[in-house]
Amino acid sequence: MALIVKKFGGSSVATPEKIMAVAKRVLQEKNPDDKIVVVVSAMGDTTDELVGLAAAITDKTSGREMDMLLATGEQVSIALLAMAFAELGQPAVSMTGFQAGIATNETFNKAKITGITPDKVWQELNAGKIVVIAGFQGLTETGEITTLGRGGSDTTAVAIAAGLKADHCEIYTDVDGIYSSDPRVVATARRMKEITYNEMLEMARLGAGVMHPRSVELGKHYDMPIHVRSTFTCDSGTFIREEYTMEEKEFVIRGVTHDANVAKIAVLGVPDRPGMAYKIFSALAEANIDVDMIVQSVRALDKHIIDVVFTISQGDVPQAGSILEKLNAEMNFSGLTIEEQVAKVSVIGAGMLGNPGIAAATFGALADAGINIEVISTSEISISCLVAADKAKEAVNAIHNRFFPV
Repeated sequence: MALIVKKFGGSSVATPEKIMAVAKRVLQEKNPDDKIVVVVSAMGDTTDELVGLAAAITDKTSGREMDMLLATGEQVSIALLAMAFAELGQPAVSMTGFQAGIATNETFNKAKITGITPDKVWQELNAGKIVVIAGFQGLTETGEITTLGRGGSDTTAVAIAAGLKADHCEIYTDVDGIYSSDPRVVATARRMKEITYNEMLEMARLGAGVMHPRSVELGKHYDMPIHVRSTFTCDSGTFIREEYTMEEKEFVIRGVTHDANVAKIAVLGVPDRPGMAYKIFSALAEANIDVDMIVQSVRALDKHIIDVVFTISQGDVPQAGSILEKLNAEMNFSGLTIEEQVAKVSVIGAGMLGNPGIAAATFGALADAGINIEVISTSEISISCLVAADKAKEAVNAIHNRFFPV
């Protein structure tokens, strides 16, 4: 007997026919004594359509009302999938995120899961039912409906799996595993049988869209194995776990990613004295704006002036620009530039530790391709370069070919 949580994304449940196919697949793979929980996203482009409906009404939507609206998308999916199981003779019950016991903080649109109390889920599982849970949503202590942001259904699935102490969590998607790079961009990208939590977390954080970073964090925290598989084939995909068990690491670098949802902000002529960086980044943090690739450089040593450059998501640009303009009145910096035609290209691999020359090889690959680097940042297992947006795909291929020669 196994307890398995399976998550299916929006493309997997985009039509009634696909929903019925998901139900049939789950039952085909289910052993008689297995307990199964299925987490689903909204059907197809439903979330985008709901956002469009709101935009047709107003351009000043509140976070609360948007979450109230967006949470309805998954309710359609879970009800239809529960009906599909019933049609096939399998007892099932649908639950919203809050019915399943998912508690979140009060940050609308970007809520984080604070706890799981799956008592009702256990009750239905023990009654022999498959439980179908809405991804992407939860409930605050004060009873407000929240959503978890894009990719939040992955986070829901891993959190539920951890709360139930499941044997593992399966993430079904439109690709058949984790690749060394986006196969739509790099024709020679290699599918991996395994990858560690830390490597997958860096890949997700730096642009790999297969998994949401928070879901990988949860998997690592609770040591929950995650199996990324294709909805459309029965092949084994990629396991995300703490250690490698099946394959030897053939390459020092495990992946090359790119992220086009990036904007570069330069705060120019900042007085070089204690507390200036704190004022900038604490104001952005209070607005829940994530900051990356921070570089501080000295512009005029004798005048004690510095420039601060960093990156944020493009969706945060209007709010960040407004915050920084207000800070200017207090800090009196000389200028502010915002550039959105940039992309972040990164190489990731735990094998980078103790292997000199990875940075040189990365920069050399870009130099040979004639691609200029605007900003560089590093971690223990990654190197990221900011390049012009129209050079991103060329950059990814150049770096991938350097580390994964055909």
